[in-house]
Amino acid sequence: MRLWTLHPSYLAPKGLVAVWREGLLAQKVLMGATKGYRHHPQLARFQAQAEPVPAIAAFLVGVAEEAQRRGYHFDTAKISRRRFAGQIPETKGQLQYEWRHLLAKLRKRAPRLARELQHIQMPLPAHSWTGKPGGENVTARWRRFISRPPGRSWAGGPVSLKNGTAPPRSAGQPRL
Repeated sequence: MRLWTLHPSYLAPKGLVAVWREGLLAQKVLMGATKGYRHHPQLARFQAQAEPVPAIAAFLVGVAEEAQRRGYHFDTAKISRRRFAGQIPETKGQLQYEWRHLLAKLRKRAPRLARELQHIQMPLPAHSWTGKPGGENVTARWRRFISRPPGRSWAGGPVSLKNGTAPPRSAGQPRL
């Protein structure tokens, strides 16, 4: 689950679709509609809000707006109707941390887009976020999630599928 603080306009097409799907999953988790992922480190910023569901809904609206701008159709009926009026504060250091991480991913998965974006010094936050002074806001749990080895869950345990095995992965396949 990657719920970027960065504006979704920086994401490659696959990244935009992924953040949409993961945002919808996060919304279900915050609504109490699923048992898994309740303690995922990416949810902490939304859970810290007085109203977490409207906060994730505002995030999803921004993702859907970017998708529409690109000519994609995301089903906005899936977004909670409750809306968040404010913005979630996040440090500029965290934006920079995510920016470096995204550029590294794009260099492997979408090199042309990475070249187009590499000149940006301070990326824009998504519309539901606001930048504030400060360094990285990366917890040990979040670092462990980002650097997890292939075939491992964010918590460090093996990925379990219905048949009890980890998904196959070829040597050249990027880590998801």
